[in-house]
Amino acid sequence: MAASEQVEVELKFDVDPGHVAPDLRALPGVVSATEPQTFSLDATYFDTENLDLAGNRITMRRRTGGGDEGWHLKRPTDIPGARRELRVGFDEAPADGDVPDALRIPVLALTRCRDLQPVAVISTTRTVTRLLGVDEEPLAELAEDLVTAQSLLPGGHSQQWAEWEFELLSGGDAKLLKAAEKALRAAGARPASSVSKLARAIGSTPTVHGPRLSKRPTALELVVTDIALHRNSLIAYDPLVREDAEDAVHQMRVACRRLRSVLSGFPTVLDAERTAHVSGELKLLARILGEARDSEVQLELDKQLLAGENPSPQLRAALAGEEIRTHDRAIRRAHTAMASKRYFDLLDAIDGLIASPPPGPDADLPATVVVDRAITKSRKHIQKAQEKLATLPEGSREWAEQLHTIRKRAKRLRYGIDAAEPLNRKRHREIGEIAKRIQSALGDFNDIRINREHLRAIVVAGELRAEDMFIVGRLDARLEADAQRAVAEYRKAAKRL
Repeated sequence: MAASEQVEVELKFDVDPGHVAPDLRALPGVVSATEPQTFSLDATYFDTENLDLAGNRITMRRRTGGGDEGWHLKRPTDIPGARRELRVGFDEAPADGDVPDALRIPVLALTRCRDLQPVAVISTTRTVTRLLGVDEEPLAELAEDLVTAQSLLPGGHSQQWAEWEFELLSGGDAKLLKAAEKALRAAGARPASSVSKLARAIGSTPTVHGPRLSKRPTALELVVTDIALHRNSLIAYDPLVREDAEDAVHQMRVACRRLRSVLSGFPTVLDAERTAHVSGELKLLARILGEARDSEVQLELDKQLLAGENPSPQLRAALAGEEIRTHDRAIRRAHTAMASKRYFDLLDAIDGLIASPPPGPDADLPATVVVDRAITKSRKHIQKAQEKLATLPEGSREWAEQLHTIRKRAKRLRYGIDAAEPLNRKRHREIGEIAKRIQSALGDFNDIRINREHLRAIVVAGELRAEDMFIVGRLDARLEADAQRAVAEYRKAAKRL
């Protein structure tokens, strides 16, 4: 199903009904304006019974009338005053049909198994004046709206109001937006009382706010805040993984691991028994995402290795062909997992931990005390793993596996220190940087080890030409040198831990 997306930057104002809009042709860059055109717009808005979309400042609607009638999904962006609008026309998704997948799938992490149902109907009489620049380039448009809204929620009521919307078009810029705001305010416009027509129509919603810490937080406050931050990251990357966006799998996997690290790194702050299931489900999800991520890493390594070489198509296929198939299978598996009730139950369980955290024995201790203990314990775990490493023959499989264990423990230490960042414990930051260096160096070593094993398997298969065998030899020699550098970097960092 074809869908188009654009970033919408607009100003929104309340005005008295019948209030006359000012002439905006004097704004910077504006050369002329079109004659006002009036449209009748009728929209039905959809959400869950819990208003999961509205609570996250997202609107989903089916609208008839005007030049962009169809199904619309509007989501916030990091740009002040801007929203992402995804649109599917009625030629692709009929007005009398269900919500199209192109709009439903990007918000599954919020709606989960809950039904989408009409929550409001809004009719708008809109008068639009478009501002033009040189060569009639569209700069912006002013919409004067007379709105009639009916909430379909229990106890909902109807209401009417007037508002102005000033939206930048392709040729508009921040300077024009600022000048328009000044001119419209001077003409009697007031700051909008709601972020959207829907918000005004249905009234207050359980808006999701970012987590906040008190000045002297308890351990429970810190842990719950950290869980909320990583939960938000997980939700943000969910739709990007579904569309296989670049680096999305990696970032969603990191969010899973950070969530699990909070639970395992502070086991006495939350009730360990009651969080064990969530931790296990996060581990499984991270492993599923890891299959796709690992193949992405190997594909990138293969691409870098072959740069400057002249391999045959057979060698290219041997290096990348199976990896591409592995990645495609892994992505499909991830998408299947993310469409399951089990995945949505996990998200519900994480939300439950945030809303009603089960306290452990150290929940009420100062966060600083618990963090110091956790970091000290995590450092000791790394040191113990390093002591075992020293007893193993260098270069052996057991030695390489132990390096991988050290890497995982360094990552856990780093995540624990990151969780404590709001406490501004400067003495931990240097340790965090060292842990990051160890994790990075040993991560490179592990990726190289996997790639060298892949090369050996290709050689053992015995299907390459002699010319390609020489290339494989050069590639393996380069990987060996890279592995030695990675180990040297690890040892340099480990001395400072």
